[in-house]
Amino acid sequence: MSPHSKPPSFWQRYQTPVLLTVVGGAIDTIGFITLFGFFTAHVTGNLVMAGSGLVKGEQGLWIKLAALPLFIITVMVTKIFIDHSKNKQLTLSRLFLAEAVFLIAFMIAGLSYQPFVDAGDITVALTGGLGLIALAIRNTASKTVIKHMSPTVLMTGNTTQLGINLTDYLINRTADNGKKLTHSSALIFSFLVGALLGAFLYIQLNFWAVGLFVLPVLYLSVMARDKAFLQSIA
Repeated sequence: MSPHSKPPSFWQRYQTPVLLTVVGGAIDTIGFITLFGFFTAHVTGNLVMAGSGLVKGEQGLWIKLAALPLFIITVMVTKIFIDHSKNKQLTLSRLFLAEAVFLIAFMIAGLSYQPFVDAGDITVALTGGLGLIALAIRNTASKTVIKHMSPTVLMTGNTTQLGINLTDYLINRTADNGKKLTHSSALIFSFLVGALLGAFLYIQLNFWAVGLFVLPVLYLSVMARDKAFLQSIA
């Protein structure tokens, strides 16, 4: 950046993590509401739900347990794709596109199979699995291609970081500490907004609401074709 150029705006710096976090919060919420407590993003939460279901004698235990191996297999396939990608510049764009495709499939399955009445039915597994695959692809990208960016679906670590950054800023109010606090706050707020939006729009639009959250992912897929995209991500 030249001495006379303007510094990037907040939106320019944070649009990618903010949009992805909103989508992650929305899809996780929609899945949880409609699929009997199935987490599409917080995959380990399904193990907690499985334990709870076992104690309470609830149906759908096998679906919660199957989420973990499906997630791992998706990560492995995605990592192989990344490692063998010949055009590294387009890798992230294609990963976002794959996420969007599986989110669309998640929406179509939800529209086709609803209303869900049996927590142990195969239609619940198929629908939840498609949403989980979409966000497993995102998680893999977050740990590889965009590993310099904070996770956009796993909020426990980001919430911990928010507490650390808030402490550092209160003790030492430097510009750098303020920047870190802004970053972690934006992620937590974005996930909250996504969760609330997901719930509200699902009430209004049913599974069609998922389509609205596909749009930001497709937008980022197009943006990621630019060589400067990775460097601009906060």
